[in-house]
Amino acid sequence: MLPVKRTAGAALGFVDSELTKKHCTNFASAAATSSAASSTFNMAGGDGINGNNGVSNGKAPIGGAQLEIDEDLHSRQLAVYGRETMRRLFASNILISGMQGLGAEIAKNLVLAGVKSVTLHDTGTVELWDFSGSFLFSEEDLGKNRALVSVPKLQELNNTVIISTITTELTKEQLSDFQAVVFTDISLEKAIEFDDYCHQHQPPIAFIKSEVRGLFGSVFCDFGPEFTVLDVDGEEPHTGIIASISNDNPAIVSCVDDERLEFQDGELVVFSEVLGMTELNDRKPRRIKNARPYSFTIEEDTSNYAGYERGGIVTQVKEPKVLKFKPLQQALKDPGDFLLSDFSKFDRPPLLHLAFQALDKFIVEVGRPPLAGSEEDAQKLIAFLADINNSLPDGRLEEIDPKLIRSFAFGARAVLNPMAAMFGGIVGQEVVKACSGKFHPLFQFFYFDSVESLPTESVDPNDLRPLNSRYDAQISVFGSKLQKKLEDAKVFMVGSGALGCEFLKNVALMGVSCGDGGKLTITDDDVIEKSNLSRQFLFRDWNIGQAKSTVAATAASFINRRLNIEALQNRASPESESVFDDTFWENLSVVINALDNVNARLYIDQRCLYFQRALLESGTLGAKCNTQMVIPHLTENYGASRDPPEKQAPMCTLHSFPHNIHHCLTWARSEFEGLLEKTPTEVNVYLKKPSEYISAMKQAGDAQARDTLERVLECLDSDKCDTFQDCITWARLKFEDYFSNRVKQLTYTFPEDAATNNGARFWSAPKRFPRPLEFSNQDLSHINFAMAGAILRAEAFGIPIPNWAKSLEKFAEAVDKVMVPDFLPKNNVRIVTDEAATSLATASMDDADVINELVMKLETCREKLAPGYKMNPIQFEKDDDTNYHMELVTGLANMRARNYSIPEVDKLKAKLIAGKIIPAIATSTAMATGLVCLELYKVIDGSHKIEDYRNTFANLALPLFSMAEPVPTKVIKYQDMSWSVWDRWVLKGSPTLRELLQWLKNKGLNAYSISFGSCLLFNSMFPKHKERMDKKMVDLVKDVAKFELPPYRSHFDVVIACEDDEDNDVDIPQVSVYYE
Repeated sequence: MLPVKRTAGAALGFVDSELTKKHCTNFASAAATSSAASSTFNMAGGDGINGNNGVSNGKAPIGGAQLEIDEDLHSRQLAVYGRETMRRLFASNILISGMQGLGAEIAKNLVLAGVKSVTLHDTGTVELWDFSGSFLFSEEDLGKNRALVSVPKLQELNNTVIISTITTELTKEQLSDFQAVVFTDISLEKAIEFDDYCHQHQPPIAFIKSEVRGLFGSVFCDFGPEFTVLDVDGEEPHTGIIASISNDNPAIVSCVDDERLEFQDGELVVFSEVLGMTELNDRKPRRIKNARPYSFTIEEDTSNYAGYERGGIVTQVKEPKVLKFKPLQQALKDPGDFLLSDFSKFDRPPLLHLAFQALDKFIVEVGRPPLAGSEEDAQKLIAFLADINNSLPDGRLEEIDPKLIRSFAFGARAVLNPMAAMFGGIVGQEVVKACSGKFHPLFQFFYFDSVESLPTESVDPNDLRPLNSRYDAQISVFGSKLQKKLEDAKVFMVGSGALGCEFLKNVALMGVSCGDGGKLTITDDDVIEKSNLSRQFLFRDWNIGQAKSTVAATAASFINRRLNIEALQNRASPESESVFDDTFWENLSVVINALDNVNARLYIDQRCLYFQRALLESGTLGAKCNTQMVIPHLTENYGASRDPPEKQAPMCTLHSFPHNIHHCLTWARSEFEGLLEKTPTEVNVYLKKPSEYISAMKQAGDAQARDTLERVLECLDSDKCDTFQDCITWARLKFEDYFSNRVKQLTYTFPEDAATNNGARFWSAPKRFPRPLEFSNQDLSHINFAMAGAILRAEAFGIPIPNWAKSLEKFAEAVDKVMVPDFLPKNNVRIVTDEAATSLATASMDDADVINELVMKLETCREKLAPGYKMNPIQFEKDDDTNYHMELVTGLANMRARNYSIPEVDKLKAKLIAGKIIPAIATSTAMATGLVCLELYKVIDGSHKIEDYRNTFANLALPLFSMAEPVPTKVIKYQDMSWSVWDRWVLKGSPTLRELLQWLKNKGLNAYSISFGSCLLFNSMFPKHKERMDKKMVDLVKDVAKFELPPYRSHFDVVIACEDDEDNDVDIPQVSVYYE
């Protein structure tokens, strides 16, 4: 079993301690608690999702008392959903019926998301057959009720969620206690009965029916007669900075070409901050037409409006969307448009729509699903399907694919973990939509299959028979031969975060690396943080601070004790190639990336190319996920195509002309690091070796060296702090400098009516004219900024922080004691306005003289310091709410935003932007790993063609699924040879230079240049190089390149430039020369 989780208390205040101890309660008491809680919320007058009292759409109400959200735990999820959606989730009661693999995955995702309660329903007992699909069961659970044994392990994931069970037959009246109900194992007749009840209930109850049958799956959603979607895509509203508005009918609105507009025809927008044509500032939504990259028209006559002068922001208005769902009985006959996932299978959903109905009929009549390998059962299922098709009044299928239905029949009883993971992510997200109105629901049927995952060679029906093992369900689909290959696979998994945890669970259930010949190596150099716990489900709160790979490997071993796993803490990089050496890579079957940064992905990609190993790549961003299959000699590699780099704001924009909160936060983060990390680090470097430091600065002699010395001198002289009151003074004067004096100087240099050299307004869009701030101890944001600055300054100087420092009243009194000198703006101050400038420091003819003067002052200051004096550099850490880092960054950004009349943000939003937090949720992670593991079957089988593989992009918010064949690798042909980026030519036997050249000559290639790294070993133009002809290549590398070959390597690589007999250059693969 998984490690048992300690009870950490109920953070949200509605988990009964006895419930946590017992894990299980009878349904009656849970329902009573749920009803009472619902009554409390309604009586409190909480707004429904449409702003009405009570509940609308069946979504959970928000109570009068705001539920507290643990932002440290849920920060990545909050970045996707926002607070309001999270609060609705925290008040939602969910029923999951059917606790085999799919039910387990859905429950896991919802418990991690933090719904109020999850009730598990199942009348069946755990069988060995269930072990291929569910991570909740172990051998000790055989014969016990599935729902009951699931509770303790799910409770470990989140002890603030009430988890209860129903182990008897459900009645439709019991459904009234829930906002959403999910059925994963139910007859069609019963599903229609329950769905009718949910559809007609007031408020409607969201009904979801989902099945996983071998490599086939389905989802049906019914959220009631009218369901309001508040936010169809979850994206931030698009905005534009206005450059001009015409006095026309219709009016033409042009925006600055800073960024392309994302508006679409028919969308609503609102205007604000428009000067001149102020009639548009009434916040009335206006519909747009003729949307272009930098302009659009509005359906309004502005002929008689005042003329546009300058300024203005246009913002998209996100309109709610009302969906009218059909009940299941009606939708079966009239399904409407199916949600497609693979356009190469556009005709597949209508067939599967009938196939799942035929399967239900088979089970009702025969009393069981079709047996794997039974041709008789398969033919009976095909006959049922044909009968249903023939009974259709219209829309009959012209052709039924018997081979496909045969595969469907053989796997009908099996719940495979990759399919359960994929559909668990999809269905889990649909539940979130049902409870919150966030994102567009699946409307209404979705069918999927991955028959390409089956072995390419036909499987003997005898090979599908159960072996009384935990993999019997998987064997019934793929056969025992592929199962043996899976068990003997040698896998390298890079990363054990959110993706890594899901992958480990999946491969453990699949039996990958669980045989005598198999081994899974996982590496991750990171440690567990609190924010990981909301989606990295193998970790527990007491694991915080421990190595991710070690904890994850231990937890995965509990899922399948036969898993042969080794956990390492090495970063996969050139520095760890003595650990992950040639032998390690050459013995691998496949590499699975579970990384979160591009550079690491590119490195692993290059290693897989070099050793010709398959790489299964995936990534997530909020509700989006993508997968890419990198298959030797078939597909392009990961690095073959790259996303364009993110657009960076010019330096002058960040420092003097910000026009959005991102600019303010980027500047704030930079200032934090400069003041508290970089400058104290420079001080320590100087104090440790003063003469060497000064010599280096004098040798540099440029504006950057001068600027660095000025900052170091400030730290040790004018800005040096010895007492906490000094730190308060520093923070108060920093406020004055940043938010008053600098703005006064800027507007003195460039007044509001300033013009450019060509006569245009200087303060035209996107520039915003700033106003200085006046410090007030009555303004909490001013005091909080000063408090955070003073506390962190004290920490940097090693000054004790008094107990009263965190008292707003006493701190305000201390700030009042600070004497703030008057500011007089200066003439001839140079302010950088060039967008191409990369530094604010300006070179000067007398830089060297200034540096000498600074050095003299610095040495004088150093002599006054105590022996061993040093500062404490502070590294920015966003996820610790007690360290005041985010308070200072948020304060810096918001005060600057206030200067420029930019909307301010709260600390959470500031953390997401300044901390560069990647939005993440469990559902998209689960789906991505499920999709990858469906491809893993193909890789381990080893004989699939490129058309069998699938790359996927999915967005669960829309929802959108786009699957396609990978891009084939580019092949170079020369004479009777061909090669691609996957090829590496190998020459063994420790050859001489002459032998290498002859080896190439035999291929019709004339080598004229051979290099190792940056060293030229041979060039035909240099006569002296001919003296090297009879030297061994390994000796040339040692003697000429002066390279010490590491003991763990048995070869080195050379780059060879070749031409053919007609002097045409020929690009050949890298050549590996092996030596003894």
